[in-house]
Amino acid sequence: MQRQKSKKLFAKAKEIIPGGVNSPVRAFKNVAGEPIFFQDGSGPILQDVDGNRYIDYVGSWGPMIFGHSYKPVIKAIQKQANIAIGFGAPTELETELAELVIERLPSIEKLRLVNSGTEATMSAIRLARGHTNRDLIIKFAGCYHGHSDGLLSDAGSGMLTLGIPNSPGIPTQVAESTLTLPFNDLTAVQQAFDLYPQDIAAVIVEPIAGNMGCIPPKEGFLQGLRELTSTNKAVLIFDKVMTGFRVSWGGAQTLYDVKPDITTLGKIIGGGLPVGAFGGSSEIMDNIAPVGEIYQAGTLSGNPLSTSAGIAMLKNLNSASYVTLTELTGYLCSELQQIADNHEINITINRACGMFSIFFSDGPIEQYSDVMKSDTALFNSFFHSMLNQGIYLAPSPFESGFISLSHNKEILKETLRAAKTAFAGLVKLQKAT
Repeated sequence: MQRQKSKKLFAKAKEIIPGGVNSPVRAFKNVAGEPIFFQDGSGPILQDVDGNRYIDYVGSWGPMIFGHSYKPVIKAIQKQANIAIGFGAPTELETELAELVIERLPSIEKLRLVNSGTEATMSAIRLARGHTNRDLIIKFAGCYHGHSDGLLSDAGSGMLTLGIPNSPGIPTQVAESTLTLPFNDLTAVQQAFDLYPQDIAAVIVEPIAGNMGCIPPKEGFLQGLRELTSTNKAVLIFDKVMTGFRVSWGGAQTLYDVKPDITTLGKIIGGGLPVGAFGGSSEIMDNIAPVGEIYQAGTLSGNPLSTSAGIAMLKNLNSASYVTLTELTGYLCSELQQIADNHEINITINRACGMFSIFFSDGPIEQYSDVMKSDTALFNSFFHSMLNQGIYLAPSPFESGFISLSHNKEILKETLRAAKTAFAGLVKLQKAT
């Protein structure tokens, strides 16, 4: 594929934007390539500025659950844009979106809208600390909760992609307030509470990890976190910025029957537009200003374009949507595994409803240390072979892939034909080396 326009745009962008991108994972650094500049999307198909066609498995990192340019969302945005694009004041749309979320997530009684996932998790942490009057936070290696100072210790997503274990610019005393433990390891959490029984304010977790690849929780892990936090009077935070309404109609809390104290959300509840939210019981949420003393604010929070898009998205999702997503994802992943096996290429595929990840290593893949054993060079070769055949996967071995409801069987079969070529190429590469 020729991508001369993308190359020129990237060269220009690097002159005035750090690294030429506005989010690090977009830079293709971990796959030794250059980013593609896109201009059009419809259903499962993207088109770049050079006119190349791609089947998309990134989906704007999760929110395009119906595919690109979903008509009800587009119409809602257009309708609202013709009225006004923002007020910095209350609108009925904010309440309507909050009601839709609360109807679906039984742990939430009150919801505060914000503008991004980072803002949601940052605010949830502040709320947990203020509510408990404690300072320490437990997070898990490889889980990414946004780029606020206290949450970048052994973070996933772009932090893994760029190989940065901790970001400069974070004060030591801030980093020391975060305890980073292995995902899916309840014993480590118990030990932390034994060491700091009166100091841990909250445990924050992606109930299905998505930022070190897709890693579902082991049986009993989330239930164990619920028990340990309740016993020690700490707050359990489910970070569902990526997975909220991506894997289940009622979220991970209904999927695994675990009720968190605070839930953070993003992506899908904005219909693909910038948005975030955090919510929980009235007892906890009423600590937030202007009712309580814990301050949080945002000039553009509850923007009517984002809320109208989110309402249209949620109203069109139902329980059958997730049955279809599970079936499509299961078909793709099982066929990919079979193709890899036929070519004697060692891979492990994790999946959860419409999310999946391909790891070039033995399984099981259950935590950060497992992820780091995967063969990134093989992934690199596989990625570029698929890309050159018009299959757009996440440009990192440490990110999740996403399937939309517009990925029909013909689209998936086209993807599998490309995968056969890609795996055959890996066989030749291994023989050559």
